[in-house]
Amino acid sequence: MEDSQQVSQFKSKSGLARIFSAFSYSLQGLKTAWRNEHAFRQELFIVVPGIVIALALPLSPLEKVALIGVLIILLIVELLNSAIEAVVDRISFEHHPLSKNAKDLGSAAVMLTLILAGLTWAVIVLPLFRH
Repeated sequence: MEDSQQVSQFKSKSGLARIFSAFSYSLQGLKTAWRNEHAFRQELFIVVPGIVIALALPLSPLEKVALIGVLIILLIVELLNSAIEAVVDRISFEHHPLSKNAKDLGSAAVMLTLILAGLTWAVIVLPLFRH
């Protein structure tokens, strides 16, 4: 019986070679985001100092992980939003309601993540200044 499912010619390798390839592709993605995505660069200028501040604050390890975690999630969501935008633009630069929806939904995901990060930082860090 023949397998009717098509397999991409770009399907990754298996085993250790796949891990090295995936790591290389991930680094390429980060470089592309840095070069081409203004929002990603802006967010990195928030995330990097945020990580340093979170590590320096007199907080429990769990609180530090929460502060750093929401910042990393912000970058993850921004990367996914950029990927959605790239796919939409690859299909067509023509204005289309579905293309607008896809881009707006990605943007909304970033906004919600920013709100989550802000609330997390406020709840954990503000009490440190209530002396």
